[in-house]
Amino acid sequence: MKKFGSIILPALVLCALCAGQAAAYQAKVKNVHDGDSIAVYGPDEQVVHVRLYGIDAPEFKQPYGYQAKTRLRKLASRKTLEIEPVDTDRYGRTVALVYDKDGRLLNEAMVADGLAWVYEKYCQKDICEGLRQLEAQARQERRGLWADPAPQRPEDWRREHKSEEWYAAPVRAVKTIARKITGVFK
Repeated sequence: MKKFGSIILPALVLCALCAGQAAAYQAKVKNVHDGDSIAVYGPDEQVVHVRLYGIDAPEFKQPYGYQAKTRLRKLASRKTLEIEPVDTDRYGRTVALVYDKDGRLLNEAMVADGLAWVYEKYCQKDICEGLRQLEAQARQERRGLWADPAPQRPEDWRREHKSEEWYAAPVRAVKTIARKITGVFK
């Protein structure tokens, strides 16, 4: 019995430590929503909505929003990506580090190209320091949205435009679906 307990207890501790992190998986891109969100065919071919961890790209109707979506589409479309889940956001999307087949981190590529900010509010992992350095370099070299003398952060832009129907209706729809599926938004 003592031998049995010495094997089971460490195994249970290891399982508890690993339970918080989902395993990385290969996924084929279904579509690109905008500069920081994609839909992929995940494990068992189900559609998984993925938000790139640590970055915030301009909204589609915001200046540089089209360019951000186009760039992410070029980086990701019709490719198999490595999805490394970090968290789940309030809309039920998988928040993840996303790598291409060559090991390039798309989260970093979007910031380096000047088409996304580091999302300071949520970027808490070690990788965020590297993202901050890439943002500073893109800013200094005036790449992408940094060519604008006063670019507006997407979170500020969303706050200013959330009462507009084209923005509010999809948000309401997502919240309604999420509430029905998970009961989270009560």
